[in-house]
Amino acid sequence: MAQIVCKYSLFVLLLVLILQYSFSTFAHSKKLYEKKPCKRFVLYYHNILFNGTNAANATSAATTNNTGLGNFNHGMLVIFDDPITKDNHLLSPPVARAQGFYFYDMKTTYNAWFSYTLIFNSTEHKGTLNIMGADMMNEETRDLSVVGGTGDFFMARGIATFRTDVAQGDYYFRLEMDIKLYECY
Repeated sequence: MAQIVCKYSLFVLLLVLILQYSFSTFAHSKKLYEKKPCKRFVLYYHNILFNGTNAANATSAATTNNTGLGNFNHGMLVIFDDPITKDNHLLSPPVARAQGFYFYDMKTTYNAWFSYTLIFNSTEHKGTLNIMGADMMNEETRDLSVVGGTGDFFMARGIATFRTDVAQGDYYFRLEMDIKLYECY
């Protein structure tokens, strides 16, 4: 009799633990989908690639050429110091600078991997946001991770959603960045 009670108790305990884990996992996953950003803003990223004749206007330069593997700039590394504006006009006063790099990392389509810091120094914001991730250029929107920050954005975490606003040849592009922060301190 004691052996049956022990097996029954073990079964009930195991069932309770499984149910508790299931409900806990469900509750946490539901919270992630329902969570609203603590801060959200839209900015425009302007990149003017140096093409050999535009040194006065260029904000970025290729530091390595593409490898010749495929037709999608595979292996090309670009370093940039780009203006960030509140609207989509290149000549608007910048609210931040984007400083970092991207490189093309696919042979079969255009795809770049970005790593950069948004450096704010305006009356509205002071500090930095660090952003990194894959920019799958054929997609209408792409999400990159906000992995930290300083100043007004101390330890911020979130998502920067890219949308290509304009692409002119191989020397200028403008991205709309919809930045949603989910951890704000």
